[in-house]
Amino acid sequence: MTILEKLADYAKLRVVSAKEKLSYEELRSTALSVPKGSFEFENALKKPDISFICECKKASPSKGIIAEDFPYLRIAEDYESAGADCISVLTEPKWFLGSNEYLREIAEKVSVPCIRKDFTVDDYMIYEAKLLGAKAVLLICSILTAEQIRAYIKVCDSLGMSALVEAHNEAEVKTAVNCGARLIGVNNRNLSDFSVDTENSRRLRELVPHDVLFVSESGVKTAEDIALLREAGADAVLIGETLMRAEDKSAKLAELRGYNIANTKVKMCGLRRETDIEYANKLLPHYVGYVFARKSKRYISPEQAAKLTRLLDERITPVGVFVDEPIENVIGLVKSGTIKAVQLHGNENEEYVARLKKEDIFVIKAFIVRSESDILRANDSPADLVLLDAGMGDGKQFDYRLLGGMKRKYFLAGGLDKNNVNDAIRKLAPYAVDVSSGIETDGVKDFDKMKEFMDSIY
Repeated sequence: MTILEKLADYAKLRVVSAKEKLSYEELRSTALSVPKGSFEFENALKKPDISFICECKKASPSKGIIAEDFPYLRIAEDYESAGADCISVLTEPKWFLGSNEYLREIAEKVSVPCIRKDFTVDDYMIYEAKLLGAKAVLLICSILTAEQIRAYIKVCDSLGMSALVEAHNEAEVKTAVNCGARLIGVNNRNLSDFSVDTENSRRLRELVPHDVLFVSESGVKTAEDIALLREAGADAVLIGETLMRAEDKSAKLAELRGYNIANTKVKMCGLRRETDIEYANKLLPHYVGYVFARKSKRYISPEQAAKLTRLLDERITPVGVFVDEPIENVIGLVKSGTIKAVQLHGNENEEYVARLKKEDIFVIKAFIVRSESDILRANDSPADLVLLDAGMGDGKQFDYRLLGGMKRKYFLAGGLDKNNVNDAIRKLAPYAVDVSSGIETDGVKDFDKMKEFMDSIY
């Protein structure tokens, strides 16, 4: 008997015991009375780059005790602050030393969607997972029939939960696809001898339709592993032991992403004085911004901007910031050499953007982010790049969880300063960060704050 079969048999005994304490009918009724979810788990994995499901796991059959000290709430909070897209919580009590209470408490503590990582053998466990706060459950092909998988996916759908359908080989992948799985995980561990080979994921990826999310599970340890899986088209990876053993989970996650923070570009916006340009020339941000919106407290005239550009280090790109400006004025400022790129913050439509691009002008279109619909509009913009902000330069942050649906490179703006920019970059890996009020004192650019902002990144 394989370990997986032992786990499944023990799960069946656990269900029998649980039903003696709370009947199926009562559990199901209570679960259905809870507001239906919005498939938060799978939606969190829909992003342009590979997503990370980070696992809270005290032990495993193959490794024994992984964490003698197991402060599960702190671990979950560390994952959240490190930028995990989802969290996997082991609730299997015998071999993994998990607990339902771990899941309940973690789901209450963090905003990241959690999956109940257990050996689902009865739909009772799905209703149970709903009440524990899980946004997803694991369905393993090798311990379930196709009929069970279909039925359990239907139960999940009725609750607004996701089902991660796990396969180990070609036949199981085909079963998962035929059962209508929207989220398929390939386990790289051979359950007979516990050997691990991520080639299993890369080999089976081609069998999964591209409109189905693909997760690689087990044995992912290095940035090179991630790079190969990214190249193979994996949407997400589930990582347990590697992160559990890392003291600095944020640094380890950044390392696994293969993300070099030094590649992030910096734009300092709202420069108005010759002194501001002197500061910029010493610090060399990639972009500076001149605000031509007349209602802004940072407004400067085209004549002032032209003077500043003449003083600007040629390695820095001057960007003009506009709000519903007559397009002839915008084009004129580019042709005069005052600015080299355009940033639009008003109601400029696609025709407006197209006209600028026809003039070979680089266009950044800004979007105020309040809901998923704003992210969709940003994705569809014909601009060269988009900028995401909470408002019109009011120094506030938006809900970064909405960025799960972002499918293109972007400038991140809103409420950034020396204290939070490094964390934001590690979590979100934006193309560039845009700062204005975060480098000011009493509304005036402050060299010390500008330098501290750059130092906190690089």
